[in-house]
This record gives sequence, C-alpha cells and structure tokens, in this order.
Amino acid sequence: MRLYGLEEHFATADVVAAWRRHDPALAAPMMSRAVASTALLDLGEDRVAAMDDAGIDTAVLSLTTPGLQDLDPAEAVALQRPTNDVLADAVGRYPGRFRGFAALATSTPSAAADELRRAVADLGFDGALVNANSRGQALDEPRFWDIFEAAEDLRAPVYLHPSVPVQAVTGAYYRRFGGPVDELLATGTFGWHYDAGLTALRLIVAGVFDRFPGLQLILGHWGEVVLFYLDRVAALDAVTTLERPIAEYFRTNVFITPGGIASHRYLRWSLETVGADRIMYASDHPFNREHSGSARRFVATAPISDADRARIAHENWENLIAGIRRQ
Repeated sequence: MRLYGLEEHFATADVVAAWRRHDPALAAPMMSRAVASTALLDLGEDRVAAMDDAGIDTAVLSLTTPGLQDLDPAEAVALQRPTNDVLADAVGRYPGRFRGFAALATSTPSAAADELRRAVADLGFDGALVNANSRGQALDEPRFWDIFEAAEDLRAPVYLHPSVPVQAVTGAYYRRFGGPVDELLATGTFGWHYDAGLTALRLIVAGVFDRFPGLQLILGHWGEVVLFYLDRVAALDAVTTLERPIAEYFRTNVFITPGGIASHRYLRWSLETVGADRIMYASDHPFNREHSGSARRFVATAPISDADRARIAHENWENLIAGIRRQ
C-alpha cells in the first residue's frame, strides 16, 4: 500500500525572517516549539527518516501557514519564486519521497497565478496550498479569482489550509484566558478550523465553482468542521442562486483529508458524507508527529474495504494529479 501525506509542512529561513520583520506574532504560532521549528526547516534526511517512522511513502510539501499571505505584497511576490525553488530542489534530491504544493503571494493575485503556472509547468508541482485569508481579506473576493482560474486551467488542486482568523474575530472570540489557551483557541483546536470551513463554504456561495467547475479544492482536518454541518447548511440552497445544492459541491469539487486527526469515527462520517472517492491522507507534519508506523496503521486498520483503503492511501491522489496539465 503506497501512502501519500498531503499536508506536510516546511518553512525557509528567509520566510521566517520575513514574518519576524513584518510582525513577530506571525512567527510565534509556527515557530514557538523547538521541535516543530527545527523540523519545519529540514528538507533532508531527518525529514525522510520521520516519514519512514510514520509509514509515509511520499510527502507533498507545503509552506506552513501563514505562508506569504500576510506579508507586504511586494515582499511576498519577491519571496514566492525563491521559496518554490528551494522546495523544487528538495523534491529533486529526493525523487519519489517529496512532491510539492506551490507557495503563492495571494495579495497580488495575477503574480500568484503566474507563479502557480510556473510551479506546475516548470517545477513539476502538484498544485498549490493557500491559507484561508490574505492580509485579512477573504479568498472568495473576485480579486483572488485569477488564482482559481489558473488552477482550473492547469487542472491542479488547491489545498485550502487554515490561518489565524482576522483580528476582529480573534479579539472577540478567542481572547480572555491568556497565553497558550488564547492561542490554541484561535488556532489549532478551534478557530483555525471554523475559519477555514467557512472560507470553503463562502467560495461555494460566491459562485467560484460555478465559474470554475473543474476546480478541485482539498480541505484538511476532516473538512474543517463544515463537513459535519452539511445537512444544516442546506438551508442556504433556498436563498442562493447556485447551480447545484451546496452539499453536491463537496462531493464533486472538494477532497477531504484528516490533516493529522487520526479518528476512524471521523473517517466513517466522511465516508458516509462524501464517499471514499473524495478522501485522501495527510499527517500534518511536523505539528502532528506520527511514530512507529502510526500513519500507515491508521489507514491499514480502518474499518473499510480494501478497495476504499487503496483509494484513500494512494489511488485518489494519483488519479487527481494524473490529470494535471503541465504544458
């Protein structure tokens, strides 16, 4: 059984330095833990060894949140090409073990779209990872649609990853308890996931998938909460002008990964909601550390058929990237 991990993060020293110049708080959630920060900067043998320990054959690497999206637009544009070149070099050094999602300067959508085309056609990347907002602006705004147009044209997926909610939301909902409690409420336990799920829902409601029907989105963490509310979300069908029911977009334009949440219960719900053809694997390295074959064991011991196991482990991903237009 070949196993791909699709939410496997890295950072570069130049990007971390840019975060710190722009706002030291940008780097804090990602770089505060010594183990995570060291692993993020590693694109060599130690990362491969960690994959072997987890039981992951191939990691599709992506620049960790907030990526380039909160930086000054000029600095973000200047960093996107060298950041992707660093990743391409690592992929070249470890063929078959590493693949790449492009990092994009979303605050300048035309430049981001051009870089996505370069990353897919010239670097051999398999799409892009974007975070849920760009300098506080929601990605469903039409100014960002150049990126989605390029992705559809390339037939390359876009992984939608959480980012810290905008300051007004963070201040209103995720502050009062201080220190690590506030931070985790706003990020990895709750705030990130609701924010990313809402972003995916807004992309659908805004008509992004009606305008770009071939666009494929990947959502981690079992669909960033929204997957569990599709029956309730269906109330929007009566008041939008979409071409299809909202739940249908999740079954035709959205893939789901666990994003490091190793829950067979969530897997069963996701299978019932979107089907095995819409689920792939992700470990969320290095923020979630799989050990002693635990990533492979999660898939191998899931209470599903062998056919569905193969789909989730490798077939869905391989079928998806086989259709990418690289010229």
